[in-house]
Amino acid sequence: MYILPSMYKHLISVLVAFTLIVTACGSSDRLQIEGLAAEINPGECAETTDRTVTIYSGRKENLIEPVLEAFTCATGIDTEVRWGSSTQLALLIDEEANRSAADIFLSQSPGPVGFLESKDLLGTISAELLSLVSEENRSTKGSWIGFSGRKRVLVHNIDLVTDDELPTSVFELTDEKWRGKVAIPGTNGSFVDWFTVFRDQYGTDVATKWLNDMVENDARYYPNNRSIVEAAGRGEIEMGLVNHYYNYQEVAAAGDAHRAKNHDLDDNDIGSLLIITAATVLASAKNQTEAHELLAYLLSAAVQNYFTNQTLEYPLAAGVKPNAALPPLTALEIGSVDFDALGGGFDETARIIEASGIQNQ
Repeated sequence: MYILPSMYKHLISVLVAFTLIVTACGSSDRLQIEGLAAEINPGECAETTDRTVTIYSGRKENLIEPVLEAFTCATGIDTEVRWGSSTQLALLIDEEANRSAADIFLSQSPGPVGFLESKDLLGTISAELLSLVSEENRSTKGSWIGFSGRKRVLVHNIDLVTDDELPTSVFELTDEKWRGKVAIPGTNGSFVDWFTVFRDQYGTDVATKWLNDMVENDARYYPNNRSIVEAAGRGEIEMGLVNHYYNYQEVAAAGDAHRAKNHDLDDNDIGSLLIITAATVLASAKNQTEAHELLAYLLSAAVQNYFTNQTLEYPLAAGVKPNAALPPLTALEIGSVDFDALGGGFDETARIIEASGIQNQ
């Protein structure tokens, strides 16, 4: 087909202009983020790179995904994520051993990380990163680091249980007056860790007797913390043992219609334990540098502020203060538990919980 010279010149100019536009766009290949991710990292995103890091996350997608999006925006490092329960992912990593695709493991509690440490599957985190948190919130061997904290509390329905009736210790929950009125998330990861610490502090015999007495006292089984908080809010159950932040989230969403609130047991009671979320780099990690960059980002002021202001957890680094809604922590909660000891007791704890029959309640 013959094209007139003037038309040909015009076509060339259009093609050149289009090429320039495409080239300009390609030279500024930057991720665009919004929502919570943009609040964590409000600045312009870095240019994308071919760097990547693979994460196995036992923390829920809706909580961690904004952090990972903000991390990619800030660094240009892409993230590949496998989501699941902390326990299941720890068992998977153990099965995969040195063949695991994971560079980093994020656990909702230290128990699964301790389990992997007992299998010699964890790498060593740099001393520079470890120094960003206090000694009680990191491994003495340098294999894991805490990045936020959740406090154990007793949530209760305010219409069914008055403040002056509330117990001061978990040991009181086996009394006849609480028969059939207390919920336990028996198979939840944070409860498993809490019970392992219970065994470590009081001995296996005392801890096992407490759990068996709770079952004998008709304690009610729920699969997780949130289901207990929701049940307490509805008046389906009088009270339950949970992590603190779930009830704050329900109150924020429903206001006075949610009829439950947290009760702090005595400062020296095992029921007031602070359980930390833990991150580790695997010994088999193929992207060690990128993994350490992600750990550093988790401990940055921006992310620590996100954890305390959006998810209402306790920050552990960067000098960030807890949200004003959170009660202050006590010495017992932050200084007396050797979380490195959790891994060795992980399997035994699971066996005791299963043998108690709490799942059949």
